[in-house]
This record gives sequence, C-alpha cells and structure tokens, in this order.
Amino acid sequence: MLFLLFCTSFIRNMSDHQFCCSSYESQPSLPSLPSITSQFHLQHYYLSNIQHHCLTTLKGHTSYVSSLAFDGKFLYTGSSDKEIRLWKCNDLNSDFEFENLTNNIVVVGKGAVKSLVVLADKLFSAHQDHKIRVWKINNDGPDNQNYTRLATLPTLSDRASKLLQPKNHVQIRRHKTCTWVHHVDTVSALALSRDETLLYSVSWDRTLKIWRTGDFKCLESVTNAHDDAINAVALSDDGDVYTGSTDKKIKVWRKIPGDKNHSLVATLEKHNSGINALAISLDGSTLYSGASDRSIVVWEKDDGGDGMAVAGALRGHTKSILCLAVVSDLVFSGSADKTIRIWRRGVDRNYSCLAVLEGHKGPVKCLAGAVDRSSRCDTSYVIYSGSLDCDIKVWQIVVPLPCGDLES
Repeated sequence: MLFLLFCTSFIRNMSDHQFCCSSYESQPSLPSLPSITSQFHLQHYYLSNIQHHCLTTLKGHTSYVSSLAFDGKFLYTGSSDKEIRLWKCNDLNSDFEFENLTNNIVVVGKGAVKSLVVLADKLFSAHQDHKIRVWKINNDGPDNQNYTRLATLPTLSDRASKLLQPKNHVQIRRHKTCTWVHHVDTVSALALSRDETLLYSVSWDRTLKIWRTGDFKCLESVTNAHDDAINAVALSDDGDVYTGSTDKKIKVWRKIPGDKNHSLVATLEKHNSGINALAISLDGSTLYSGASDRSIVVWEKDDGGDGMAVAGALRGHTKSILCLAVVSDLVFSGSADKTIRIWRRGVDRNYSCLAVLEGHKGPVKCLAGAVDRSSRCDTSYVIYSGSLDCDIKVWQIVVPLPCGDLES
C-alpha cells in the first residue's frame, strides 16, 4: 500500500507533458452506445453550404498552449511554460487582425497554466503548482491593459484561520497534512457559477473546491470526490455541478436546500477510459463528455428533469477527445488527432458533423469561441484553438440557417 501511494504521488508530480500524454493515447471506442450522427439530407445540405477557414495563426508561445479565455475583444492564452499572453482583436467584425500585446505577458507559477476564467475586471488562472491566482485587469485605455496580482488561493488569511484547529487538517500522504483549503496537486479546471459569485475548481488531488469570488474565501471542499485525478468541471444554470475524472466517471453534485455542502446525487458511467472534457448546453438540458475512447457521449435530462440519461455517442475523431466547447447551438470538439469537429443537433435529435477543421500540427488542447454575427439565413462564429504545436488558430465558421421549407 505504501509503495502504491508513493507511485501515485510520483506520477502526479511528473512534468505536465509526461502526465497528460496518456490522454492522447486513444483507447477502444464505445461500441455499446448508438451513434447519433445524422445521415439524412439536412446533413448534406449543411456540408455543402457551410463556410469555414482559418483567419490567422497567432504565434508567440514557445511551449504548448494549454488554456484559452475570450472576453470581448481580448483573448487570454496560457501555456505550459507558466506564461499568460494577452491578444487584442482590432476589429471583431471585419478583418480579425490580432495584436500580440507583448508588454502584457504574465509569468507566474510553476508549470502549465491549466485554466483561465475572466470575471469583469478579474482574471483567474489555475496552475500546475497547485495554486489559483487572481489578477486585477487594469484598463489604462480602450486598447491597453496591465495586470496586478490580487491574490493567490488559498489566501494567507484563509490558511491562517484554518491552521490552528486540528479538524481543518487533512492527511495528504504519510506523515504530512495540510488544511482542507489547499489543493495539493495540479488545479486542472475552473468554472464560474451563473451569478458569478462562486468559483469552482477541480484538481488531480481528487477534490472539488468552491471559492467566493468576492473575498476569495474557500467555502467548501469535497475530498475524494473521485477515485482518480479530476480533469474537468461544468456547471448548469440550475446549480448542478458535473465533474469528469480519469476514473472514467462523471459525478453530479447538488446543494440540497437547507444543506451546507454539496451532495453527490448521481454518477454517470458510459466511457471506458479517462474523461478529459465536459461541456453543457446553454439551457442546461444536455451534457457532453469527451474521453480517450475517441467518443463524445451525449447526456440529456430525463423526463422528470432531475437526472441525466445517455442519448448516444458522437463519433468521427480518430484519437482522444481533449477539449469541448459549446457556442450557441454548436458543439466544438478538439482531439489528439489534430482536428476540430463541429457538431449541430437537428430537429430529429440526431447530430450532424458540419465540418472538420484541419491545420494544427499537434493535438488540439483547448477551445473557446463566440458568435460573431447572426442574420435570417446564416450565423457566423469565431473559434479559437490552442495546440501542442504552440500556436493559436482563429477560425471563422458561417453556418447557413434553413430558409424556406427545408426543415418542414
């Protein structure tokens, strides 16, 4: 048992690239789940009319791009060499010219910047050195920003208030303890609550933590939330929290009225390999999970609206699914096969793969996007993809909307 604990600790503390390589090695797919990819005429209509191209490639990172966050005309990118860069889109509605604001490079922490979240004038960053950092975004003008570090989570006051009481200590390995507000391994993902008052973090230490965004206090920690590293977290507007893990499970957490802490209300099991990514539809009715089994499993709210039931799987990628993003009514998936696939649900509840974006020379690690414009007959999207090739690509996708009686 002691040897097993030592080995687990050793593996978790290897370099980020070494650890995550297992995510890129594809596992067997899911033959037991039905495919819900449409083969009907509507798919062929979309495929023949959709327009997509790479607008530009942003270069500057010298190590792989591990996280993205888009806010208005600014794009934040984090890399595995502890760097956060800021890029400014000069005109979102025309030429998509990006400027690398080289004076606004923040070098922090140790190892990869695993996740980025923007909240008003604050930027939250999750790191491989077990910390979450909070940055104040100072606007010196319409086209200029600089950063000031506001806090490192857990804060000094949070740590000090828990230090003296033994009940606040948890054992992390033999002869070593720390307070429950600490993450003790890579912080892998962040997510904001709908009202933006709470920040959720998950870690390879198998915990889920909840932080108050006002004063950065840690309000709750779910210890041993999974049996292995937690890689992804997604929040529904109804307050449900979904966590995805290397243990092949998705767990659903809910704060029952009157309870102080979140409770486990469901465990979703269909993948046969570790889960790398989660995304949820805008209305909260559909959950998407991507794993090393090359499949995206689609989960839908059951008839009672209280739980999730599997609807089927989206197939097409030839290697592990590493990231997912929902932008309006489209689902984007990035893979170790170096491609991005675009999915859309049809009126028959099946999905069409609208396009496959090719151009990266390495696995696609992270995605972000936004709707650029919408008209009666088409919608334009802008998608940002970060890769192990150290590049960020900016894509424009124009999806036709059925005019006339195509859907009738």
